[in-house]
Amino acid sequence: MRITTASGVEFAPVVPIPQFETLGNIRTDFSVLCHTLPPTTTVDGLLGLDFLRRSVLKIDLLEGYVELS
Repeated sequence: MRITTASGVEFAPVVPIPQFETLGNIRTDFSVLCHTLPPTTTVDGLLGLDFLRRSVLKIDLLEGYVELS
């Protein structure tokens, strides 16, 4: 898939996976876009709107938590 990043346009594979779980939510038969992040980033990955769709996302910066239901 063609994607636009901060450094330009790149191509990344879309990989179907049987199950994906994060923030206490499970998606089955879900496809993910595989793209490397720079080694200096302090994140493990990014969640897109396709994962968050049909959910309620609460981010409380004062209390320091993220909740997805």
